[in-house]
Amino acid sequence: MTRGGARTTAGHAAPGRQRSGADPTPERTDTAGQAESAGGVDPVRTAWTEYLAAARQLDGVRRDAATAAGEQARSVQAAREELTAVRTRLASQEARLHERGVPPISLVPTPPELTEAARAMAGGPAAVLAALRAARGRADAADATLAARGLPRLAAWPPRLRNLLVYGPLALLVPAIQLVLFVATGTGAASVAALVCGLPMPAVAFVAGWIGVGRLFPPPAGGRVERTARLGALVCLIPAVLVSAGLLLAMLAG
Repeated sequence: MTRGGARTTAGHAAPGRQRSGADPTPERTDTAGQAESAGGVDPVRTAWTEYLAAARQLDGVRRDAATAAGEQARSVQAAREELTAVRTRLASQEARLHERGVPPISLVPTPPELTEAARAMAGGPAAVLAALRAARGRADAADATLAARGLPRLAAWPPRLRNLLVYGPLALLVPAIQLVLFVATGTGAASVAALVCGLPMPAVAFVAGWIGVGRLFPPPAGGRVERTARLGALVCLIPAVLVSAGLLLAMLAG
């Protein structure tokens, strides 16, 4: 009976052990599910997500600040270079105006002008750079006026019309001399010599006009002389060709 009772006891105990070994997993799963259903979201995962979002936002702010600082540094450097160029230009203009008898008091800015300039530069390095560039443009215009050598109004004309006043008289000079000789001597040797000598004169007139435009209307510092070469060549060539052809036909007819 003892052996049978032991087997019976073991037989009853074995299923209990199997149930006790298989039961803990469902119990833990149920506990985790209850915890997730109770809390809604895992707090650790939520904290990590918020940390990543804050890190990305902070990195964006840092990049924007670095970009703004770089642009401001470039604007400051450009403003310093522009200020140096404007000061050099103004010093040169001041000396030239003193030579022309302009009183020094006229070259000093008035209080309203200083107030307006300070207001224009109150927006930071970018505003200062824009104001300095505008001042440099006005200095260029003043240089062009001072360099006009008594022709300030002509310096403000369009380049084509202005240069025509230089090329035109030179282009008409030689044909006028040829016509005068033809009228005075007829179809004689003097007219023939004037006709032959007048053939290369358009090129000479063009070169003289090219030099004259550069001397009379010099460009501002760092600029180029607008000589309108095609217009000058046509102006110098057309009168000479027309007059030479007319004189040749008159000589052949005579």
